[in-house]
Amino acid sequence: MRKRPKLFLLIGVFALVVAACGGAETAETTTTTAPATTTTTKATTTTAGEEPAAPEEAEPILIGATIDLTSFMSPFDAPAALAAQLLIEDINAAGGVAGRPLAFEAIDTQVDAEQYKAGAIELIQKGASVIWVTCDVDFPTPAIQEGLNAGLLTVAPCIGTDQMGPKRFGDAGRLAFSFGNMAQDEGAAMAEFAIDQGWMRAAVARDNLLVYFQNVADAFAKRFEELGGEVVLQENWTNGDGTIGNVATSLANADVDVVAFSTAFDDLPGLVTGVRSLGSEVPMICSWACDGAFWVPEGLNEFYYVTYASVFGDDPSDEINDLISRMEAAGSKPTTGGFVGGADAVKAIAAAIDATGGTDGASLADFLENMTDFPGVAGPISLSAENHTVFGRPYRVIKITDGKHAVVDVRSATSPADIG
Repeated sequence: MRKRPKLFLLIGVFALVVAACGGAETAETTTTTAPATTTTTKATTTTAGEEPAAPEEAEPILIGATIDLTSFMSPFDAPAALAAQLLIEDINAAGGVAGRPLAFEAIDTQVDAEQYKAGAIELIQKGASVIWVTCDVDFPTPAIQEGLNAGLLTVAPCIGTDQMGPKRFGDAGRLAFSFGNMAQDEGAAMAEFAIDQGWMRAAVARDNLLVYFQNVADAFAKRFEELGGEVVLQENWTNGDGTIGNVATSLANADVDVVAFSTAFDDLPGLVTGVRSLGSEVPMICSWACDGAFWVPEGLNEFYYVTYASVFGDDPSDEINDLISRMEAAGSKPTTGGFVGGADAVKAIAAAIDATGGTDGASLADFLENMTDFPGVAGPISLSAENHTVFGRPYRVIKITDGKHAVVDVRSATSPADIG
């Protein structure tokens, strides 16, 4: 019988709000001073009948994770880590990788910069072959740098911008990758869906709090206009600055076919409720930032968002629905589709090790930079030398009708929007 991975504790209501904003970079780094704890979860070898198993005596290939399991980034990190461990169970049950089992060890950094650095050093000293970090680029930068300095493949399951790679870390960043959705890809998919609905006039609301929010809005506007649409209004604000009522009024009064944006936290329900309370029923479309049911005002209609997968029981992929069921059985049903990045990261790491016959960081990076239409758990995904964050993922377009969520389309962007 398979051992279930240790369950991760998600924090309360604030964490649920934060969970809507996956893979985003913050303008400022927040840390805690609470001491970090270490959680070790190693996937174990299993045998059942004739099922192959990795030799127990083989040294495990260690994926060492410096992530948040108990503070405000835990809604990003914990579901992705749990999904990763479940995929590791499957891989080990099938014989492991290159004759060796995979192992996953997580150190809870509680979003503390010093603990990220110390955790990465500890895991490298333990022989980690891959470093796995928090779903943000600013917070775990000390850990990322330790991984890159050691020549190790360094991955994040759901950073949503193009910063996890050479763009931020120079030549050393060639070893850094994210399995989150590239914001330029999400925004492009949103725009292509909007045009297909016949929505030709758009208002774009740009939340400047996070680079992720900004990039999604800019990518939507760029692709929308490339396809013949007209952005007739662009509103800018910074989440929490107290101007959300003014933004909502401007959007509600605009003569447009659709309102596009990416935001989360308190300003998400504030924006949506504000527009609807002024009598506007204009369709609204958002990124993964709006995934989840926890923020949705009662009776909301004509609201759309793109995400990795549906957690509402109607995802078209049997593999996704099975993984959600297993996560629920493990005591942690996901509230957004962001867990997919954790599963895809493990699948890609295992494929890279198998293809290259080892764990050399540069060789693994070569494989990932040429990864086109790789079979992720929700559908094909791609990476390239130019884009170290996933693009091409088949997004679930979810429509909210009377407060209920349902998949209405599955689509990939034709390409990420070029926003410079």
